[in-house]
Amino acid sequence: MITLGIIIWWNIKSDTEKSDFFFSIGNYKKAIDYNQDNNYAWMELSVSYNKAGDFKKDFKYLNKAVDLSPSSHLGYRGWIRLRKIRDYDKALIDFDRLDNLTPNFVDYPWSENINFLRGECHYGNKKNKKAIECFNKNIKEQKEGWADVHSFVYLGLCEYELGNYEKSISEFKRAIEHSKYVPEASFGISKAYYKLGNIEKAKESILEAESTFDYKREDNYNEFLNEIYLSEIREFKEQLDK
Repeated sequence: MITLGIIIWWNIKSDTEKSDFFFSIGNYKKAIDYNQDNNYAWMELSVSYNKAGDFKKDFKYLNKAVDLSPSSHLGYRGWIRLRKIRDYDKALIDFDRLDNLTPNFVDYPWSENINFLRGECHYGNKKNKKAIECFNKNIKEQKEGWADVHSFVYLGLCEYELGNYEKSISEFKRAIEHSKYVPEASFGISKAYYKLGNIEKAKESILEAESTFDYKREDNYNEFLNEIYLSEIREFKEQLDK
């Protein structure tokens, strides 16, 4: 009787309901078999492939999800293009298209402020002035005390690249004001002081970067654009001691 009841229950379900059921238990291929328009199933199907680095298959499924529901998945595709494959131009296209679809709303692709991500794209493209505009907009949207601390780190990096070493130090110090242990900022300060000829200050900051290195920004799946390594800190430290 129980088996018969299950069969009857299943048979009265629509294909959409069956698709939603299989989606809920993580069987995304089966979910798609019952509903080709299940955009979230297409998106979830792509995730394992991007983690494995198989972006050909990843985008086969992810592009389908975007086609079905652009506002739901453009941000994630842009995030993948930025963080995984460093295609800054196409990432910007996705972020801009998403922003146009959601007027009067601040988007957070994969839980990150869209202007922070745009800033990273411009930084990756070495368009530092545009990056500064985006990071400042991100800080304004999130408020000074709530913005990602690496907003300030990136501002420091951009100013450094533009040759504005004193301004870069100021921005790096803003990062440390918001979070005591930011080795990326301390490393940036050291390099800026070196450019200004203040070796003693540079030495102080490189020691701070080395001692707080365990607090660096890192992710098991991605290398960040502003990621630092202990080897480069020690190499620069040796350079300062010469």
